Amino acid sequence: MRFADIAATWEAVAATRSRLEKVAALADTLAELAPDERVCGTAFLTGAPRQGRLGIGWAALRDLDVAPADEPTLAVTDVDRTFDRVSTTSGAGSVARRHDLLVDLWSLATASEQDLLRGLVLHEVRQGALEGVVTAAVARAADVDEVLVRRAAMLTGDLTAAAVVAMADGADALRAVHLQVGRAVQPMLASSEPDLAAALDRTGPARVDTKLDGMRIQVHRDGDDVAVFTRSLRDVTSDLPAVVAAVAGLDVTSVVLDGEALGMDEAGRPLAFQDSMSGDAGLRPAFFDVLHLDGDDLLDEPLSHRRAVLESVAPDHLVDGIETADPDVGTDHLRAALAAGHEGVVVKALEAPWEAGRRGSSWVKVKVAHTLDLVVLAAEWGSGRRQGWLSNLHLGAIDIETGDPVMLGKTFKGLTDDLLEWQTDAFLQREVRRTDHVVFVRPELVVEIAFDAVQGSTRYPGGVTLRFARVKRYRDDKTVADADTLQTVRAIHRGEITPEV
Repeated sequence: MRFADIAATWEAVAATRSRLEKVAALADTLAELAPDERVCGTAFLTGAPRQGRLGIGWAALRDLDVAPADEPTLAVTDVDRTFDRVSTTSGAGSVARRHDLLVDLWSLATASEQDLLRGLVLHEVRQGALEGVVTAAVARAADVDEVLVRRAAMLTGDLTAAAVVAMADGADALRAVHLQVGRAVQPMLASSEPDLAAALDRTGPARVDTKLDGMRIQVHRDGDDVAVFTRSLRDVTSDLPAVVAAVAGLDVTSVVLDGEALGMDEAGRPLAFQDSMSGDAGLRPAFFDVLHLDGDDLLDEPLSHRRAVLESVAPDHLVDGIETADPDVGTDHLRAALAAGHEGVVVKALEAPWEAGRRGSSWVKVKVAHTLDLVVLAAEWGSGRRQGWLSNLHLGAIDIETGDPVMLGKTFKGLTDDLLEWQTDAFLQREVRRTDHVVFVRPELVVEIAFDAVQGSTRYPGGVTLRFARVKRYRDDKTVADADTLQTVRAIHRGEITPEV
């Protein structure tokens, strides 16, 4: 298949908001892939090379001044082979060799193909082809049940691998895919609700687990071998010796556990996320689920049964929680979790099996987010679907000692197409200077930002930054004088200001 066909599909998917049309476009292209193209072609259609990140940054691509080809000649496998060579080039002179490989590839690509290549390399292909849409497309292309594709993707940890099985061998081969101890499984995800009552309306009787602000881990033990994987299925076994030791000490032969690794301070309160992630070998495990025990898969068992098994297997390493159908009882546990320094709770339906790869109603997180009114200092030009719009916002709070705004961080989350169009025009009217990809503006616009936590930062001048910042709305009713202060942000960081439940 020509790479231009992948680019055309990407453009068609990006151009429509209809899920049915996205699925149809992807399915038609998937069905046309030859057997030796299925792995790389599926990866390209999900928005990233199968090789993962290639170690090529924005600056390197900016310096690629290569005129596009007039006619498409690249095959899907041509691009995949070049990405292979780029990802394996290392040592002295590797930067120049990788640059030459990219120049050669870019010179064979048309303008639309260059756009897609840039998005793939930077992992910025925002075409809306989320994993659920691709899963549905694979099922349609292979003429199999979508549930089978989703389950195989969960058990292999790889939608591309599941797609290859589906396209090559069909439903029976998908049914034959089983959990394999030592091979990471896709994580189960939680949707969100603003409070316990709304969460319990979705789940029914539930377990309300404390939501820890650590590293999501999945731990596999097979005999004496222990492996630890992150949320993204990256192997971090060597980085977490305390987790390995804890699981190695359990009275089991084989087990797969799901949980968090986090640090605690001397007072027993959880460390801030960035401190837990600083590489401290003392991170402790806290488990909230078990997927396999001594030869028996537990994925299809209800949570109530899995929790009972977990309590018998790892009683000293459990996430705290309660079982209830009463919103008031659940809210009391939420308050206790927040008071202990945690970020909220996850409400989990007691009768639900393990379902990975999509945010359904079985797990619902309830967090109490702060909001701040901050000043926009600059914005970065977008790429991919946001090309031509000013997107990533530079956010500042007012230092009351100087009266000047101080940068806290950036975000592009929460921006709709309408907001992108409006703010691009508004920023350009307020432009004071620019670099290659940043437009600096007069600090006049105030935007309401929701965020999960404040954490220390050496990157930004105020010494703090916002975790999971996202745009709620622009506050045209407020001036810069009404914006929140750097001192307020620092007080939140110190725990002196907390959200109310």
